[in-house]
Amino acid sequence: MARDHDALTDDKRPARTSAGMRDRLWSDPDDQAPVMRRPAVYLLAAATVTVLGLNWPIMSAGVDLVPALWLAAFRMGGAALVVAAVMSTRGIPRPQVADRPILWSVGLVRLALVTALVFSALEFVPPGRSSILVYTASLWTVPLAVAFLHERLTSFRIAGLALGSAGVVLLLEPWALDWSETSVLVGLGMLLFAAIANAATTVHIRAHRWAGTPFELMPWQLAVAAVPITILAAAIEGSPDIRWTTETVAIVAYQILLGSAFGFWGLLTISRSLPAITTNLTLMAVPVVGLLSSIGIADERLTPAVAASLVLILMGVGLGVLSDRRRGEPLLSVS
Repeated sequence: MARDHDALTDDKRPARTSAGMRDRLWSDPDDQAPVMRRPAVYLLAAATVTVLGLNWPIMSAGVDLVPALWLAAFRMGGAALVVAAVMSTRGIPRPQVADRPILWSVGLVRLALVTALVFSALEFVPPGRSSILVYTASLWTVPLAVAFLHERLTSFRIAGLALGSAGVVLLLEPWALDWSETSVLVGLGMLLFAAIANAATTVHIRAHRWAGTPFELMPWQLAVAAVPITILAAAIEGSPDIRWTTETVAIVAYQILLGSAFGFWGLLTISRSLPAITTNLTLMAVPVVGLLSSIGIADERLTPAVAASLVLILMGVGLGVLSDRRRGEPLLSVS
């Protein structure tokens, strides 16, 4: 009888362990989908920043092998298929009516529009540090979050924003750009508009009252993005002429599996689990990882201005995270 009781206890233990792990990682706000607890969300943020940062030199190599817009189309469409395949074992729920605004907002704006703007801008603007303009999204997030989410501008957030923004300016080195060329100004305008669009969707993700989870909406959002990107690629670049080598396959696979499927899920989860301002301050570390990996992989030169920008951005990220802790928001103990 004791053995039967032990066996029954053992049968239930995995379920309790699984439920306990979920409770340690996720919390369930009233009438909303789960959000990730701290510091698990900070660990996810570190992994997401690393994956997206490493993608800069990989993407730079990719556009030499695959037409830019077609690479974007493969990235969105492939990620939609991968996420759908992963979810197919349990079924892919249709988006609920309450989640349709975030479906169109993220799918059309954050994924389709921003991707098209960034890739188009790279036709006019040097692809390295200049493309980091898109990470000035944190500048636009501040007034949007204050106006629509009523987030407070704490002293730590203000200081973090100032330091991070100064770091981005140093990283961009605008004094080294040729401002007399109209094409350069057009490209910079595209990147700035992409930054504003990113900031707006970050605030929308934070404010939206989710009926489903970000993962449930992922295949639909990626599919919504893939359609206009594919149409645009076919209209502008025509039928793709691609030589499929091991390197090409590896780059496209990285875009689909890590750059989009994991990276997008990570961004959505972080945006829902952290304040909008802190989210963008944290994601300002992406260009830091991107530049460091470009120095190691693409032989990009590290100037004193760039080195100083790395320090400023990391300080800005640290102050943004510290602001959350000083507000007394609960932190997950991993002990």
